Amino acid sequence: MESKELKVSDRLQRQLEFCREIDKEKFIGRQTYLSDGERKENDAEHAWHMAVMTVLLSEYANEKIDVLKTITMLLIHDIVEIDAGDTYAYDEEAKKTQHQRETAAADRIFGILPDDQRDKFRGLWEEFEAGKTPEAKFAHTMDNFQPTLLNDMTNGKSWLERGVHLSQILERNKNTELGSKELWNYSLNNMLLKNVKNKKIIDDVNK
Repeated sequence: MESKELKVSDRLQRQLEFCREIDKEKFIGRQTYLSDGERKENDAEHAWHMAVMTVLLSEYANEKIDVLKTITMLLIHDIVEIDAGDTYAYDEEAKKTQHQRETAAADRIFGILPDDQRDKFRGLWEEFEAGKTPEAKFAHTMDNFQPTLLNDMTNGKSWLERGVHLSQILERNKNTELGSKELWNYSLNNMLLKNVKNKKIIDDVNK
């Protein structure tokens, strides 16, 4: 039977182009090892893990949140790294240009979408970056809690390799409790301080 190419609307064409583009997120490597410690996760794996964790752990948010909105925010917030690359949390030089690189990426990638969806996704991305709403605060909590969980599961492998200091982690997590005090307290007392004690994290705070 001879196939005939079906004509589709410009809207669908743009939506499918975006779907094809974001597959590239699977190739963006992060610095956190998967739980077996054999390889590092990619951005898509990171986003999926946080999305499921949000469904499970949203009850610990400080404020009532729109779970679907928070999940959507987490699923799209690292899409900009397709162009900008992953900026390691403790790479101070790379962080100087991070906003500029990621903003340019947001312009291009979200610009692929139909205008209404471009504005919706870009708005969610900017809301996450600002970190002011209950959803954005909890999304940031997840974005910090998830890699801490994996680092702990690998006995601090990435922290040890990079020579990470406790002060760096505390600075990175300074807003984690704004989304969930309970999850931050668990992270600090059950994962971070344990790895300080086991010398996987350099203690430059308690001297």
